[in-house]
Amino acid sequence: MSLLEIDRLNIRYGEQVAVADLSFAVETGESVGLVGESGSGKSQTALAILGLLPRSATISGAIRLAGRDILGASEKVLDEVRARRVAMVFQDPMQALNPYLQIGQALCQILSTHGLASGAAVRARVIEMLRRVGLADAERQFRAYPHQLSGGMRQRVMIASALLGEPELLVADEPTTALDVTVQAQILELLEEVRDNTALLLITHDLGIVAGRCERMLVLERGRLVEEGLTTSVFSEPKHRHTQTLIAAAPRLDRGAMLAPVEAENILEIHDAEVSYAERGHGQLKAVQQLSVAVRAGETVAIVGESGSGKSSLVRAALGLVPLRAGQVVFCGAALANTVQSRAAAVRSDLQLVFQDPVGSLNPQMQVHAIVAEPLRVHAPGLSRAEQVDAILDKVGLDDSFLTRYPHELSGGQAQRVAIARALIMQPRVLICDEAVAALDGSVRKQILELLRDVQRETGLAILFITHDLAVVRAISHRVLVMYLGRLVELAASEALFTRARHPYTQALLRAVPVPDPTAAGGYASLSGEPPSIISPPGGCAFHPRCVHAKNICTTTRPSTRVVDDVTVACHRADELLQPH
Repeated sequence: MSLLEIDRLNIRYGEQVAVADLSFAVETGESVGLVGESGSGKSQTALAILGLLPRSATISGAIRLAGRDILGASEKVLDEVRARRVAMVFQDPMQALNPYLQIGQALCQILSTHGLASGAAVRARVIEMLRRVGLADAERQFRAYPHQLSGGMRQRVMIASALLGEPELLVADEPTTALDVTVQAQILELLEEVRDNTALLLITHDLGIVAGRCERMLVLERGRLVEEGLTTSVFSEPKHRHTQTLIAAAPRLDRGAMLAPVEAENILEIHDAEVSYAERGHGQLKAVQQLSVAVRAGETVAIVGESGSGKSSLVRAALGLVPLRAGQVVFCGAALANTVQSRAAAVRSDLQLVFQDPVGSLNPQMQVHAIVAEPLRVHAPGLSRAEQVDAILDKVGLDDSFLTRYPHELSGGQAQRVAIARALIMQPRVLICDEAVAALDGSVRKQILELLRDVQRETGLAILFITHDLAVVRAISHRVLVMYLGRLVELAASEALFTRARHPYTQALLRAVPVPDPTAAGGYASLSGEPPSIISPPGGCAFHPRCVHAKNICTTTRPSTRVVDDVTVACHRADELLQPH
């Protein structure tokens, strides 16, 4: 008898089919990956297992837990199942955790509500679980609110809450999608360490995670199971066309040609930039410190680093959306005013931004044709808007049928194409993409990256590309800037960085990237520890508390930025620590 058995599960919303005749099983202690693109039915299946689907859903089939059908069971029965037998780790812990409750209060409620502990044992058990999931100073974190924790720490709390009831099955729905690659590796290792004999159903669109963490995998397409089998077998010989497409679209850090350096004049230069914010009780929070970088016409410079490294602050200062405390932004040889309001209209139209959340950046009350035409209305009212809009939508792969759609009627990939069309319609000289493909599935992400490369080849567009996905960086960038705690730690041509990284932090980032190949040698390794507080950074090299190569000088003296074999690097030991990949 299987621990979990899904038998001909069907989920509908009116006439729309979310899941169709889905059948699979999960055995005790087994780890199974459920993969597919957005809209494939992955999360709907997870919610059905927990009895969390909305009332508008029409459900049929069977979901058996150790032989007992729990589909359509009463709340009383489901309350006995949830936490005790089946638990879930959600994608966004900020939405799953109550912002008004301290972490300890929220976890204690789980034990008390389900009768799993009482009295002093409740607090003791929660603190022990917080320690088990790797939260430093568990007693203090017990009293913290969700907003006071980093993304990785919040996800650890989610895992702790899921494991408190010692469930037989853990359902993890995209548990690392929004996390940096280093934190992602920590969370996945943690899941392996703490789940003991708990079965794991891991839902994700990241094939690298499945390759390294799951014994078996299931592939969904539009609500239907199209392929299943041992992970090694599916990767080595995918039989279904959709599986083949997903594997082919997965960006890889270990293969593929890299872009050659661009020989051209600098179009945008950032000199000795400093960005800071007033922090109540702490004076100035220094988000970016003494950082210089330039991007050439027709070049893509990727900016990488963990959350809080200053990536977004840097590009927002370049756009004039936040003021520089010190330094200068130069565009086409002329220094720019510090704020966007003080810049000429022509400059504003030449520097465009694409956000991470496409739907959130589009006006929900405007149709696509109006959204895309809006920059023309502001900057070039004399131009024929209809003709321009048709042309740019065609360039991004959207036909006339999209003109009258609203943002909520678009998929994530379609919405991002609209956002890119809106940014490109003014034919900018520089495009800044802030995590513009982070939330997209593999094949859609590949299409968007190809679109950007095509536009760049045709127009000489310069791109600053912020991302935490180093496999994407390898595919699209000519040069890479690595930031840590507001400072430049390495700046190099892509080929040099991905084959001969100089800085220990860059090396750690590369080691943490999962490879979509279950037979890949070495797998991937996490970077220990959390980034230090930007309010009170450590002395010397800011990375030294997490660096396995740190020496005494690293703890006392901040390394200067220097050039080593055409690589700009800030590390005392850069000459010694060359590490090929």
